[in-house]
Amino acid sequence: MAALNLSNINRVHDDKSHTRENTLAGVTAVFGVIAIICAFFPSVHILGSWAGLAGVFVGLTAQMLSVTTLERIVIVISVGMSAVGLFINMAHGGLY
Repeated sequence: MAALNLSNINRVHDDKSHTRENTLAGVTAVFGVIAIICAFFPSVHILGSWAGLAGVFVGLTAQMLSVTTLERIVIVISVGMSAVGLFINMAHGGLY
């Protein structure tokens, strides 16, 4: 049975740092977490809706700019969290 080697999952063979792409992936993850947490509390639906909407837009932009596989995995999961949080918060009262 072959062992799963994850040591090079975030490595691109151009030896450059990808700070912009990693930052966008991290920001998308933060927006997704905020949107999901706010979905459990209907009284903060405004914050959750805007965080979810921002997470979707930032995440889709980050997906176009992403370079590594790990960035793409984080971005896709985070955009999904942002979208689910956005939809639940919209059901609780919307953006305003």
